[in-house]
Amino acid sequence: ILKNQLLTDHGHNPLMKKVFDVYLCFLQKNQSETALKNVFIALRALIFKFPSTFYEGRADMCSALCYEILKYCNSKLSSIRTEASQLLYFLMRNNFDYTGKKSFVRTHLQVIISVSQLIADVVGIGGTRFQQSLSIINNCANNDRIIKHTTFPSDVKDLTKRIRTVLMATAQMKEHENDPEMLVDLQYSLAKSYASTPELRKTWLDSMARIHVKNGDLSEAAMCYVHVAALVAEYLTRKGMI
Repeated sequence: ILKNQLLTDHGHNPLMKKVFDVYLCFLQKNQSETALKNVFIALRALIFKFPSTFYEGRADMCSALCYEILKYCNSKLSSIRTEASQLLYFLMRNNFDYTGKKSFVRTHLQVIISVSQLIADVVGIGGTRFQQSLSIINNCANNDRIIKHTTFPSDVKDLTKRIRTVLMATAQMKEHENDPEMLVDLQYSLAKSYASTPELRKTWLDSMARIHVKNGDLSEAAMCYVHVAALVAEYLTRKGMI
């Protein structure tokens, strides 16, 4: 009975939200290495038992989980980085299985969005530790014999390549952080490169707006938000919601 309640509306219900928030809280608070490893194991079980929660309907829970796991991919402890990388791989692999081995678009997109958000939130993201985690994820895909002859390994490689592109662009931004005009130009180029992905374009337009506000360029910030509003309106129109 409880499982059926948790699966109501593809897992997007108040009860599942409370259960998920408990798991999320364990990831957001400082934990011992042993405790974290047990949390990762418990999350694997949750993802396996309730896949629709993460791969159907709204993307909020998948997004929140990707964000927290990626933070641990930058951990100072190599064992935690490895566990986090393998958990993220499991989330992607399970998504691939859930679609009948067609794609893992949901997780792919949420990982990129989370990386884009983490760049502003986490110091040192994109360094050697994080790069090692990306390599672990790639190795997991290359060594997974069951999906060896599918598109999955190459899709994972494409994802990690996209992440590295975002990180390289961010490094360039760091070099020009004292040159507001150059910084915004780089932000704009990155936003434009994701023209076919509204969610990512919105992420970078929001980031541009924050830079403009910080520099006191309120008219420019307003233009960014107008672009965001237009993106949302266009998306809703295509979905037939307005």
